[in-house]
Amino acid sequence: MERLFGDPPRDPGEKVPLAARMRPRTLEEIVGQHALLAPGSPLRAAIEAGRPHSMILYGPPGSGKTTLARIVASTSGSAFEEHSAVEAGRAEVKAVIERARHRAEGTVFFLDEIHRFNRPQQDALLRAVEEGLVVLIGATTENPRHEVSSALLSRVHTYALEPLTEADIRELLERACTRGELGDVALDPAAAELIARRSGGDARVALSALELASRGGPQIDVPAAAAALASGLVRYDAAGDQHYDVISAWIKATRGSDVDASLYYLATMLEGGEDPRFIARRMMIFASEDIGNADPAALTLAVASAEVVERVGLPECTFALAQAAIYLSLAPKSNAAGAALSRARAEIRERGALRPPSYLTSEGSDGYDYPHSRPGHVSPQELMPPGLEDARFYAPDEAEAKLAAALADIRAARGKAR
Repeated sequence: MERLFGDPPRDPGEKVPLAARMRPRTLEEIVGQHALLAPGSPLRAAIEAGRPHSMILYGPPGSGKTTLARIVASTSGSAFEEHSAVEAGRAEVKAVIERARHRAEGTVFFLDEIHRFNRPQQDALLRAVEEGLVVLIGATTENPRHEVSSALLSRVHTYALEPLTEADIRELLERACTRGELGDVALDPAAAELIARRSGGDARVALSALELASRGGPQIDVPAAAAALASGLVRYDAAGDQHYDVISAWIKATRGSDVDASLYYLATMLEGGEDPRFIARRMMIFASEDIGNADPAALTLAVASAEVVERVGLPECTFALAQAAIYLSLAPKSNAAGAALSRARAEIRERGALRPPSYLTSEGSDGYDYPHSRPGHVSPQELMPPGLEDARFYAPDEAEAKLAAALADIRAARGKAR
């Protein structure tokens, strides 16, 4: 898709969405991104000087990535070519580059969702970027360090955009009404607050909700705003960074024994359409990693909830997930098992896997002292490899008091038996 400046021509009968009509055309019109576009900042200085450079714009939906790319092109007098990596392939990229070769003015190539390109597709852009044939502006909601090839990253600047604040969103809503974009309508401050709070920092969501709410009459009140927002209360990308951010929040809240926060983040994932099997898997991992032997029943319950997810499915399986989240939150916590294994693995990485004593191997089992023939079933034999007789990996914490007592008794008995 090629154009020199601004938006493409539209059919006169086509109704342009409010979000498109409100798109900023200059840096001064941009709302938010105060740090990124502060006076004297590198990006602002480059744009104002008309010297664009290739970049990756990384940020959540509706934070202004496309708008910023268009302003870069218009300020520098460059042709603007736009494609989405979801629909474009190497052929489309080659066509953009070929057109750029025959232009006197520069070309800004905006590639939305650049993380959708595989590595060979991304690498196809390298020479054009190096030669300056195009100024590549890639946009992504994913962390570019994970999704963009290192070869391409080394040739561009990466800029992180923040979600718009509630104050930013309110400013946009008030600007739309003040400019008369929706006709003669009045926006209730409480309705503006509701839209700003529930739009998740996404300007498109906020402006679309405002436009829909305005169709109910000249007064946009709280009920009208709530109705307009009803289909998009939760912004959650189950395939992107938010997928990891919210499960991370759930893990940390549950680890911190905050049952209400645990339930809140569980609800966020479920309302956002997260796969319940993913949640159940994380619960099983949590039960071993963060609770362990402080409460072995936690793993049993987590496994049972995963079984319910598989056998029952949505929506009824959510009760089992809620039950597990509550139990895991309130259970005593211990990471002693994982820490013990980490210490044992570190020993092996440092010294290699030492051979066990011969009487523990299949060839030398005749010399093995059978613990069940001993009082208390404690073996007097040395069971560690030679050289590791004094190694201690497991250190029970205060949540594993019973295991700590048992360990002390066993170590004492083994010492006496020798």
